[in-house]
Amino acid sequence: MPDTEDFLEEHDSPEFVEDESVENELFEHHRIIADRRQGLLRIDKFLMSRIENASRNKIQQAAKAGNIRVNGESVKQNYRVKPQDVISVVMTHPPRDTEVLPENIPLNIVYEDDHLLVINKEAGMVVHPGFANYYGTMLNALVWHLRNQPGAKPDAMPFLVHRIDKDTSGIIMVTKTEEAQTRIARNFFDHTIRRTYQAIVWGTPKEPEGTITGHVGRNLNNRLVMTVFPDGSHGKHAVTHYKILRSYDYVSLIECRLETGRTHQIRAHMKYLGHPLFSDERYGGSAILKGTTSGSYRKFVENCFEIIPRQALHAKSLGFNHPITGEELFFDSELPSDMKLVLEKWDKFIAGRG
Repeated sequence: MPDTEDFLEEHDSPEFVEDESVENELFEHHRIIADRRQGLLRIDKFLMSRIENASRNKIQQAAKAGNIRVNGESVKQNYRVKPQDVISVVMTHPPRDTEVLPENIPLNIVYEDDHLLVINKEAGMVVHPGFANYYGTMLNALVWHLRNQPGAKPDAMPFLVHRIDKDTSGIIMVTKTEEAQTRIARNFFDHTIRRTYQAIVWGTPKEPEGTITGHVGRNLNNRLVMTVFPDGSHGKHAVTHYKILRSYDYVSLIECRLETGRTHQIRAHMKYLGHPLFSDERYGGSAILKGTTSGSYRKFVENCFEIIPRQALHAKSLGFNHPITGEELFFDSELPSDMKLVLEKWDKFIAGRG
């Protein structure tokens, strides 16, 4: 079997019905090393025999978009594979079997052209249909939106590029065509996607900024939770860069920049660092982790939990090169009202304490 690293980790099991992967790119990354005795063979035929469910059309699309590289250089579909060639391929992931029905659900669309849309997603909205979440998703709303435009095709469908958790708010991009989806893969190939998150975490990290590196994978005893495996024994390589924007001693507002996109990466990495996201029940952030657990302080924190009964995480910005025109695009969004209100309360609490 070839050495393959998937950018997409599926969540078809019931354990993940309410959560989707944080910034898990909807692409597969394959790395294959040709055998020493490999005879000359067109790369499209070679890959069809090595990548499961890879159609010739998919491979041709990947080659046309520059997403097939041999020894670091992009090649065309007629390139002939040679012994010990190192081949890297990024391909769009096969579509899900779940039918996406149109639903008239309001969306905050911040950008749209003939090729893509950028949405500022509200917390609580699932991105796509799945087990126990067949309706009310962002994709259901997008199908309605695309099919109810002047001159729209009755079978118009959006193509996901990445995802964010149901209870994470913020910027997310989708494409209108499979060509645009395939071409945007090059941004992930070249690590030119620029994405930042803001989060409220418990406590204050020792360093004002830093990098968390550690494989992220499902907890061996609880599949509901992702765990960091610093020795690399399980999971996938993950890198998160963080910076403290403001410290309230008890909690801090931080910015996270993702270098990889693993399931619950920020949530798992910040817990591993000792600073779980505020109000993140699954990762231990819904308990009082800093300060006293009684008296007026306890009531204050519980009031904050009521204001934001979700992990305090927001996909703040997204920058990328347009898949068709090549234009540099950048989108930024304000913190949602629940995170703003909690930060205001901490401002007043710290001021009152002084």
